[in-house]
Amino acid sequence: MSMSPQNCAEKAVRRVPRGDKRREEIAAVAERVFLSRGYTETTMQIIAEEAGASKETLYRHFGCKEALFSEVIRSRSLRITGGNDGDLCAEGSPSEILGKLGLNLLHFLVSPDSLSLYRAIVTEVPREPELGRIFYTQGPARLLNQIAKYLAAATLCGTLRCPEPELAAKLFIGSIVANYQILGLVAPDDDAFSNQKMQAHVTEAVAMFLARYGVYSATRG
Repeated sequence: MSMSPQNCAEKAVRRVPRGDKRREEIAAVAERVFLSRGYTETTMQIIAEEAGASKETLYRHFGCKEALFSEVIRSRSLRITGGNDGDLCAEGSPSEILGKLGLNLLHFLVSPDSLSLYRAIVTEVPREPELGRIFYTQGPARLLNQIAKYLAAATLCGTLRCPEPELAAKLFIGSIVANYQILGLVAPDDDAFSNQKMQAHVTEAVAMFLARYGVYSATRG
């Protein structure tokens, strides 16, 4: 039985600070290997060889393959929010912040490597249920939580009216993703993914969101 991600994380915390750069390098290599081979066919030995490191180095930094995969997903999710692992940047109007976030999210989700990773996870989850939990916790759930926290803060300072921030965050993400991810997975159409069309989609989704949760619309209602 594999070690739980919690135990792996506890081991990984004991890494030396000077190894942070090497840790990031290994995670970047691991991402490429996971994308090309899938989770099941990837081993710590293969990653170590690709990274020019020993297995002992990998285990010292990450503890186990599950923890390394968790780090890869966490790192990928950070790209949507511009590398921010905490609260979303609150500089700018809700329209500007949500518009930028929505476009980043849409571009990220329909990128070839994101679609390939999603296909691989869906295929492997029946055999590796923990894989799905790691993916959801470090990816979609992390993003949902960040957006909900931003919406709650914006409501508190009076720039939005979101009485249920988590629900509003789910609706925002859903309006952005819409059918684009499904289309990318089963019926890719390059024309549908043009920058112009995705920008127009995000603009309309944000406008719809603000029509419900914007301060002006709330006072009117």
